[in-house]
Amino acid sequence: MAKLDRIDLNILSVLQRDGRITKLRLAEAVNLSPTACWERLKRLEEIGLIRGYEARLDLERIGRFTTVLVEVTLRSHAQADFRRFEDAIAREPQIVACDATGGGVDYIMRVMTRDIDSYQRLIDRLLTAEIGIERYFTYVVTKTIKAAPPSVAEIAATAT
Repeated sequence: MAKLDRIDLNILSVLQRDGRITKLRLAEAVNLSPTACWERLKRLEEIGLIRGYEARLDLERIGRFTTVLVEVTLRSHAQADFRRFEDAIAREPQIVACDATGGGVDYIMRVMTRDIDSYQRLIDRLLTAEIGIERYFTYVVTKTIKAAPPSVAEIAATAT
């Protein structure tokens, strides 16, 4: 776990809101000289806290998509079974998120496809791939209420 101070958290928070901010404006926003800010930013990138910079797209303006949440339970719970399932899921571009969970199901996946037929073809392919799926439950998303990454500043504030 990286040791972060208030300035590091401020840098991360500003970058979360605006990944295209110039280095000069970033330095001003966190009250550092450009050189000191640049050094901290390089360190945060080098230790892997900043994995990249990307654009958030408005997918609705590109086309219609169907989002589906899927609960998955595996047939067997040996380490090799989890690995086989996770490796297969990592190769599927339509599966945009997958979390291992404790409790009643093993995984919850977020799937984005062109339509329900495309989703069903994906599920059929996963079932015939013999990756250990015992059962799955599908929930079609009718409206996304919130889809924002957690704010570094808010998480840090609740941790203290």
